[in-house]
Amino acid sequence: MKVIAFAASTHSKSINKQLVSYAANLLDKVEIEILDLNDYELPLYSQDKEHELGHPQKAKDFLAKITDSCGIIISFAEHNGSYTVGYKNLFDWCSRIEPKVFQNKPMVLLSTSPGSMGGASVLAAAVNSAPYFNGVVKASLSIPSFYDNFDSDKQVLTHPELNEQLKDAVSHLNHLK
Repeated sequence: MKVIAFAASTHSKSINKQLVSYAANLLDKVEIEILDLNDYELPLYSQDKEHELGHPQKAKDFLAKITDSCGIIISFAEHNGSYTVGYKNLFDWCSRIEPKVFQNKPMVLLSTSPGSMGGASVLAAAVNSAPYFNGVVKASLSIPSFYDNFDSDKQVLTHPELNEQLKDAVSHLNHLK
């Protein structure tokens, strides 16, 4: 059993990458692979680019990671209330290759931000759209005020109630086949 996890961000010090790494490591008896979207950087999607380039290998490689997994954890960074351009661009390329990007995989969707809303807007968009792309959302959770609730030195969620909610959310992926 392998679960892939990634932050929907290309920021080198992404708080969402810290959160998704911590969340993935809460799983029991599951192989975990943490992906970095920077490894899948692609030209800005357009139909003209697709006609010119075809389907880029990096998009195919990312889809292969999804295909080879039994579950997915994503933590979404929020830019102006929506997805980051790095994630959206990769997703757009992938959806041109395989419209059902998430391939009926169980998913746990997360978000965090420094603010009190914790990326709730982008998380709501992701939860609502995932089923259209064959994502099976098992749980979702927004972590508000990241720097007040997460110890970046120890890489742990310090807020006891949020930590229990996160454990409960990821536990939906503990029994995958």
